[in-house]
Amino acid sequence: MNNTGEPFKATVNGQFIFDDVHSELDIVPMSDGRYHVLKDNISYHVEILYTDYHTKTFTIKVNGSAYEVQLADQYDQLVNRLGLGVVSEHKVREIRAPMPGLVLDISVEIGQHVQKGDPLLILEAMKMENVLKSQGDGVVKAIRVEKGEAVDKNALLIEMD
Repeated sequence: MNNTGEPFKATVNGQFIFDDVHSELDIVPMSDGRYHVLKDNISYHVEILYTDYHTKTFTIKVNGSAYEVQLADQYDQLVNRLGLGVVSEHKVREIRAPMPGLVLDISVEIGQHVQKGDPLLILEAMKMENVLKSQGDGVVKAIRVEKGEAVDKNALLIEMD
């Protein structure tokens, strides 16, 4: 459940939809994004491979198999039911760090055309690698960080045209 007590809807690998997903799990953090999870007396070994908090998309490995999970809270579900899920494309001007971390890799160059969903850079935070993807189409105008640089939350990483 989210903080309002409402269940999530989860879409796994783009094809399996689970309504009424609750967080009634026994979760024990192990290390480096790894967890031991108990659900209905069944044990699972879970590792978080990728997180995108903006789009609520996660790639997780459960007992050795990888899954892409898209979560939708009650507000996301309402927007989709009302038919408002398709929003006009907006031009992205700035890419900012969603959390403090270390820039592990930069996947783009100045002048490069990028499309929505293209990977821009990898930011390591709390020992997890987070791939920051473009939220819209554009051209890379400037890269304001270097590989290996530590950044604060909200730091300007990339400027787009």
